[in-house]
Amino acid sequence: MAVTSMDDVTESKVLLAEYDRLKEEQKTRIGFRDNLLYFTLAAVTAVVAVTVHSGQPRLLLSAPAICLILGWTYLVNDEKISAIGCYVRDRLGPRLGELSSARGAVFGWEVYHRNVAGRTLRKRLQTAVDLFTYLILPMVCTITFWCSTAARPLLVLTSLVQTLALAALSWQFIRHAEW
Repeated sequence: MAVTSMDDVTESKVLLAEYDRLKEEQKTRIGFRDNLLYFTLAAVTAVVAVTVHSGQPRLLLSAPAICLILGWTYLVNDEKISAIGCYVRDRLGPRLGELSSARGAVFGWEVYHRNVAGRTLRKRLQTAVDLFTYLILPMVCTITFWCSTAARPLLVLTSLVQTLALAALSWQFIRHAEW
């Protein structure tokens, strides 16, 4: 859309355009984030299936690596989704409200949905699902490897480094949870 004159550009129009773009980005990130969860579960299931089929327990150590990479990507997207909501709620909405002399919140949904009954429980359950997917599943694979005859010093050292990285990732999940 081409602007014919600068008179057509107002701060309100710019803020509304920014809001539209941010909500589009947020929607895209939500879809990507949610698909990462399904992809992670499928990838870990594939690792376990290949391990069982091949009889090589060391392959289980690929599950923590997969969960670290996909878990970090999930977490980064989740943080951006929340940051967009916070920006709309705390900056964009109030500024547009000032310009329009609105009596209430301009983007009321951004505040309303955060105060719905049961939100805290749902957020805690989602954190539990995230921790199960990105910590518990890879740790089950790691412990299974440790209990196998394939546990060699270099692979055990690798698994210990992965375990520390998984602990750090888990801490980030808990730290960023908005209960």
